Amino acid sequence: MTGGTGFVGTYLAKRLISEGHAVTILTLDTNRPPARMSRLAYLDGDPNRTGKWQEAVKEHDAIINLAGASIFSRWTPEQKAIIRESRIQTTRNLVEALPDDARQITLFSTSAVGYYGFHEDEELNEEMPAGTDFLARLAYDWEEEAMRGIEKGARVVITRFGIVLGKNGGALGQMLPLFKYFLGGPLGGGRQWFSWVHIDDLAEAFIFLLQHPEMQGAFNLCSPEPVRNIDLARAIGKILHRPSFIPSPGFIIRLMLGEFGSVLLKGQRVIPRRLLDAGFTFTYPTIEEGLKSIIVEEKKQK
Repeated sequence: MTGGTGFVGTYLAKRLISEGHAVTILTLDTNRPPARMSRLAYLDGDPNRTGKWQEAVKEHDAIINLAGASIFSRWTPEQKAIIRESRIQTTRNLVEALPDDARQITLFSTSAVGYYGFHEDEELNEEMPAGTDFLARLAYDWEEEAMRGIEKGARVVITRFGIVLGKNGGALGQMLPLFKYFLGGPLGGGRQWFSWVHIDDLAEAFIFLLQHPEMQGAFNLCSPEPVRNIDLARAIGKILHRPSFIPSPGFIIRLMLGEFGSVLLKGQRVIPRRLLDAGFTFTYPTIEEGLKSIIVEEKKQK
C-alpha cells in the first residue's frame, strides 16, 4: 500500500488486517506509528522514485495505490506540478514493477469524483466522460497510467473517491472547528453538490471489491445520496447545536485559494452506480447518519 500512513490509508490498513490480510506499507515517513499489529509491516521506499522497493511488488496479490500530494492548497504552477507528478509517477512506477504475468495481482489505484469535472444538478455515474479542468484531466491521466497494468494481465480497479468523512482527520477535521467556534456555514451560495463517503463505507467497498475478482474498471466510492453544500452545513450545525448560516463569500475563497477555490465552490452530483448494481450496501447512506456516527464517536473519545 502506498499512502498507507495517511488518513485513509491508516484506517484501511487496520480494516484489512481485521479481515485476516497482511499489509505492507511503502513509506519514507519517519513519523509512522510502530508496527504493533502482527500482520503489518513497513517497507522503506519512495513510490515517486524507482528503487529496490519495486522488487517487493510481485510478492503481493493486491496493490493499493493511495499516494499523492494534498490538493488542499493554493495552486501555484509549482504546486500543480507537484500534485500531478506525485500521482502520475507513483502509478507509473507501480505498473512498471508488476511482473510480466500479473494475472494473480489486483491493482487498486485511487482517483477522484473530480474526474467528471464541474456539473450542476446532473447525476453522474461511471459511464460519464471526464471533464476538462485541471483536476479532471489529472484524474483521467492518473487512471490511464493505472490501466496500463492490464497489459501485464493484472486486474485493475479504479476507485474514484468522494470527499472522505471520518473522525480525527480528513475534511471534517478542517470543518468542525469552525462550527464549534460559531463560524460554520456554507461555501459561497451553498448550492453546489457535495459527493462524500463515510470512511467505514469506503473501507467496506475495498473489502467488497477484493472479494469479487470479476469486478474491474472504475467505481465511484461515494454515498448514494450526495448533498448540497448548504445541507451539509445545516447537518453539521444541527448535530453540534451550532449555527450554520454564516457563509464564506465566494470571492474571498477565490482570492485566498485561486484556482482551487473553484473546486470548493462548484461540485458534482456523483452516484456509485456500479457498486449499487453489484449489491453493495452502504452503512451510512445519508449525511445525517454519517455525521452523527463520526461526531458522536469523537465526543466519546474525548
